[in-house]
Amino acid sequence: MDSASFFPNIIAAISVFLLLLLSHTPCEAQLSTTFYSNTCPNALTTIRTSIRQAVSRERRMAGSLIRLHFHDCFVQGCDASILLDEIPSIQSEKTAFPNDNSVRGYEVIEAAKREVEKICPGVVSCADIITLAARDASAAVGGPSWNVKLGRRDSTTASRSLANTDLPGPASDLGTLISSFANKGLTARDMVALSGAHTLGQSQCFLFRDRIYSNGTNIDAGFASTRRRQCPTNSGDSNLAPLDLVTPNSFDNNYYKNLMQRKGLLQSDQILFSGDSTDSIVSEYSRNQQTFLSDFGNAMIKMGDIEPLTGQNGIIRRICSAIN
Repeated sequence: MDSASFFPNIIAAISVFLLLLLSHTPCEAQLSTTFYSNTCPNALTTIRTSIRQAVSRERRMAGSLIRLHFHDCFVQGCDASILLDEIPSIQSEKTAFPNDNSVRGYEVIEAAKREVEKICPGVVSCADIITLAARDASAAVGGPSWNVKLGRRDSTTASRSLANTDLPGPASDLGTLISSFANKGLTARDMVALSGAHTLGQSQCFLFRDRIYSNGTNIDAGFASTRRRQCPTNSGDSNLAPLDLVTPNSFDNNYYKNLMQRKGLLQSDQILFSGDSTDSIVSEYSRNQQTFLSDFGNAMIKMGDIEPLTGQNGIIRRICSAIN
């Protein structure tokens, strides 16, 4: 081969190699805090305003929006699959056991999406709106804020079966919790920090009834007695109780202080402080609120990195509950 044909061939080979290399770069690397800076510069402000209005109307919504993000990301990644309604080709995640008549905030995400569509139609994904909403909801009730990486795209599928298997339940033991989070790339410390979102919101009676009637050693007797008043043994399934009995509408570290007093509402809360490997983390967060707030923000960033659809994968939905 002469030199005239050798160098172009080498250059072509290098080009192909670089293209292959780039195509196998992890998708997380494509997420960026400045993703919409040029295509929709007012997106974040518009979404923040919409979320703040929703939380100001109902403070409980802050906890609901953080939980919505968690329930989205744990099922086939942070792709807004949880928002899709049932159609013949889609089994909606909304009717999965952990979500049915439980997850809230769908209409808040849709409202934020409508506002963004007015200024930048077809640009901002529902998956990114869910992720931003969790951050903005936290900040709206005095919790931490963090820089949200953006560029996720929306799924065209949902998985009710994965929602039923991949989301840990309120009766989960510690090993199940640790492994469920590890399967998503999150550590035990991340799990304990993220559980601190239960400083906000409320839970339905049927989810904590077994715990308050168990007469177990891991529940304060006075606390159990108080909770029984609004949660009878065989009625009142949907009656609500605050997950944090001290400051249920403020983002603080009282959740961990409650656990140390055996006053966790759910079994999956109290199990974090039950003589096992996560006790020291709960104790640390109960003493140092700033450490908890910092760890929570960092863990939320990690959770937002779970298997996003980027580049040419997925779509940008016009309405979050339906495929275009």
